Amino acid sequence: MDLDWLKDFLALAEQRSFSRAAEVRHVSQPAFSRRVRALEDWVGTALFVRGAHGTSLTPAGAEFQPAAHALLRDLERARRDAQAADLRDTATLSIAATHALSFTFFPNWIRGVMQRQALGTLNLISDSMEACEGILLSGEVHFLLCHYHSDARTRFEADRFPSLPVGDDVLVPLCVPGPDDGPSWSLPGTAAAPVPHLGYSQASGLGRILAACRDRQHSHTSTAVTSHLAAALMTMARNGDGIAWLPQTLAAEDLARGLLVRAGPERFDITIEIRLFRSLECRNEAADRLWDHLLERGSRSDIHRADAGLRASGA
Repeated sequence: MDLDWLKDFLALAEQRSFSRAAEVRHVSQPAFSRRVRALEDWVGTALFVRGAHGTSLTPAGAEFQPAAHALLRDLERARRDAQAADLRDTATLSIAATHALSFTFFPNWIRGVMQRQALGTLNLISDSMEACEGILLSGEVHFLLCHYHSDARTRFEADRFPSLPVGDDVLVPLCVPGPDDGPSWSLPGTAAAPVPHLGYSQASGLGRILAACRDRQHSHTSTAVTSHLAAALMTMARNGDGIAWLPQTLAAEDLARGLLVRAGPERFDITIEIRLFRSLECRNEAADRLWDHLLERGSRSDIHRADAGLRASGA
């Protein structure tokens, strides 16, 4: 059935004249008559009594009239709702971010992006790395912002989840200062006196990175507690419960205020990236705009670095 047939039916029921109804519907009278007849064939009975002095509804037509009104009204409402949903989806950008980056890196980073590129409404979901991975893999968000190291595994296939770096960070071993303002514990420790370690749980992406890199550091530690929250480990380090490898973006203020100090030389630091992963299966116009903008900025940065290198070399 063609929806135009319903509109023709209602126009004829109101106008009671084929010629006037055809004019209202902006079609020729023969075409209008054929469409009304097609509707009656579809319903399976006559809907109009045709006479020399006009047209009137049959009992079947009178029964059909309110249903036709309701059907067109419901379809129009469904169309508007679908369009509104599409607009909402187009305007909303969903980003999952690990807890540490949600509170430190993300606000200033996205503010800088939005100064150059309109993104619409933002929806930020903050959780552990393990939970954020599941959210991105299930297609619930457009992007995932997380810490990244090439030695630590992720669950993302490169052809389905392309990524690019958007910042840098460093995992630094920190602890509360002792009476002489030096560290209360110092790496690498010894087998006889291991350093109490505030570690990350398996749900933490930072925990994966630390586990992948610490084998190269030959330190002696004893795990005192684990958590997937870097902020919780920072509080415990500040309270004197041990050392924690904390992101510099998170611990910068505590370091500046002397609430935390280095627990080892820089060889124990772990340089990491802040990386944005994208789902190619969950996308809209806002996601495309953000990705294109970041790719363009990355290209400009590469050009600037190349230019700087040429100037430095005297070329």
